[in-house]
Amino acid sequence: MKTLKHILGAYSKWIWRVLAPLGAWGVFIAAAIDEAFFGLPIDAIVASYVYADPKRLLLYVFVASAGSALGGIVVYVVGYTGGEMLLRKRLSPERFTRIHASFEKHEFLALMFPAMIPPPFPFKAVMLAAAGFEMSLVRFMLAIFAGRFFRFAILGFLTVRFGPHFVGWIGHVFAYHFRWVLLVIAAGLMVWLIVRRRGQRKQSFVDSR
Repeated sequence: MKTLKHILGAYSKWIWRVLAPLGAWGVFIAAAIDEAFFGLPIDAIVASYVYADPKRLLLYVFVASAGSALGGIVVYVVGYTGGEMLLRKRLSPERFTRIHASFEKHEFLALMFPAMIPPPFPFKAVMLAAAGFEMSLVRFMLAIFAGRFFRFAILGFLTVRFGPHFVGWIGHVFAYHFRWVLLVIAAGLMVWLIVRRRGQRKQSFVDSR
């Protein structure tokens, strides 16, 4: 375990040395690579940039979100050309139908909310599903941008307020207590949807009078 931590620490430091001279473009490139091909410690990278220059927090959050949205195009192309077939092979017919129905009813939110969740959530699978269900590319990119912007903004403010060590603790919680975190997020999402639906019904009732 100590050896693994040492390797991951050295890997993160190497990435930081490569990206730091690039300024904000380093965040953009890292986010695009992370979304398109293989996982980089993007949260740690964003946190490092923000901690080094807190005044540019919103710039780093914006370019990281934009990089994620742009990198998502690669996954979109793969999913659009064969994502639905892949999902049908991997999922039971019942689960496939449920996921498809979810995207049909709340297409934008079904992609935006997962984009907010840090690793180890399998976000690329959600992206493939969205593309396979023929979500438009513009809405696809906007949903990723919105979700990532929310995530990176919270990450940035936590970094400024508590320092990078607190952000590392949050990452530890997600890595080792992921199921409980998902349950809490799912519960919060359900409450939000219920409150929103009641508000819409109340507004419809008022309008009908």
